[in-house]
Amino acid sequence: MNLVHLLLRQARQCPDRLAILYGTEPWATHAQWAQRSAGLAQRMRAAGLVPGDRVMLFMRNQPRYLEILWAAWWAGLVVVPVNAKLHPREAEWIVANAGARWAFVTHDVASEPLAGLQQQIDVESDACDDLLTPVGDAWAVPVVEREAQDLAWLFYTSGTTGRPKGVMLTHRNLMTMGLTYFIDVDPVSSEDAIVYAAPMSHGAGLYAIPHLMAGARHVVPASGGVEPAELFALGEAIGPLSTFAAPTIVKRLVDHAEQHGIQAEASARAFKTIVYGGAPMYAADIARALRVMGPRFVQIYGQGETPMVGTALSRRQLADTAHPRHTERMASVGVAQTPVQVRVADADGRSLPTGAVGEVLIKGDSVMAGYWNNPEASSAAVRDGWLFTGDVGCLDADGFLTLKDRSKDLIISGGSNIYPREVEEVLLTAPGVAEVAVVGLPDAEWGEAVVAFVVLQPGSTATRDTLDRHCLASMARFKRPKRYEIVTELPKNNYGKVLKTELRQRLADPAHAASGQRSAM
Repeated sequence: MNLVHLLLRQARQCPDRLAILYGTEPWATHAQWAQRSAGLAQRMRAAGLVPGDRVMLFMRNQPRYLEILWAAWWAGLVVVPVNAKLHPREAEWIVANAGARWAFVTHDVASEPLAGLQQQIDVESDACDDLLTPVGDAWAVPVVEREAQDLAWLFYTSGTTGRPKGVMLTHRNLMTMGLTYFIDVDPVSSEDAIVYAAPMSHGAGLYAIPHLMAGARHVVPASGGVEPAELFALGEAIGPLSTFAAPTIVKRLVDHAEQHGIQAEASARAFKTIVYGGAPMYAADIARALRVMGPRFVQIYGQGETPMVGTALSRRQLADTAHPRHTERMASVGVAQTPVQVRVADADGRSLPTGAVGEVLIKGDSVMAGYWNNPEASSAAVRDGWLFTGDVGCLDADGFLTLKDRSKDLIISGGSNIYPREVEEVLLTAPGVAEVAVVGLPDAEWGEAVVAFVVLQPGSTATRDTLDRHCLASMARFKRPKRYEIVTELPKNNYGKVLKTELRQRLADPAHAASGQRSAM
């Protein structure tokens, strides 16, 4: 079960169909893609790389990403995708931990050699062009066959608390993810186009697999990232786009559509499907997105440890406003995707009844093989086949999962559990509020006190007093923030997730604490 056969299948059946575009410009047909990947695979094997060796991709979004990814699998290698926003020293730590032998980079990301590598290739160089040129008949280059349980993708977690861990994803894991997309997320045809605006080193890149399965087009924007005007124009030029986006990217697209008066009909010409996930999407935000851009959204919940597969909230469920529990479903992350089981359990792994809050567990063929060279963490995370996600949530009678928070983010104040997301949901409905993050502050009397970091919209007149009145009108007094910090922005990692650890560190800083006490309610 080698994922490279997905490319070979398309290259043989429809060799001349356009497969990759760079902006609106054609980059490669399926046959050209396969020929280039074969050439690189041939040269990597000739240079001494053997099946199971790790090859790092430390580069911004670029059409070569797809060619190199499938070349590595052709040669039986394991890809180590690294976010282009990481510092080179952080990338070097991953090189050492993964034992990567080669790295493919873009000059803007790694202008100097990374320590520990045998070979570093600038993907925009003539040398890389030469490596991708097949020697003789590309179809004669043998595929290094792999077993379903062999590694394909070694993904390093974002490392918000200490060093990242290498998530070992197998060919079976990724094949499961690809096939599940058609059943639970979105049907795909050969006329479709997926655009890579979010980092290809993460979920966006993984969705290349189902779109290759369907023979769809792959589009890398010329900017290599998220430029809303560019993405809307691309969709108008080449046909409605599908994309994976973190909620922060969705917000930028919706802001652009609203600010430029782009109606839902025009949004439909630019975007077929926007799959969102990777961080909380608050009910108020998705309601606004649907109002501005129409029914083109699907939510997925998964983790790097079960890539893109956990639960899904379909566009049909999001649009079913007549359902008596539509409001609750909008705040959920949907129901279990087809190949997995999802349950909520106590600290000992015992299933909890409907409505009870506990840790979310997932089991199925998408769950990782473990953490690279970290048996202790692997044993703690996967027990009897169940992935202990560290997320806290509850299931309703219809199987819809509502996430409360990460277990480490739970606030216990005066003996009562307070879920930061619940407070954040309320504050996001306050006039003038753009973003919110809620954390706990150690408190001698209560154990922990609730602190809300709030980013205001431009021109907002909201104050700590108005925010507090809004909370008191919508939630129990014990849940309301004891303190409001008005900030210009929230700290986020390279994937757009708010770094609550950093917010807690700010509160622990004596200088910040002193100034904060003056602003406390």
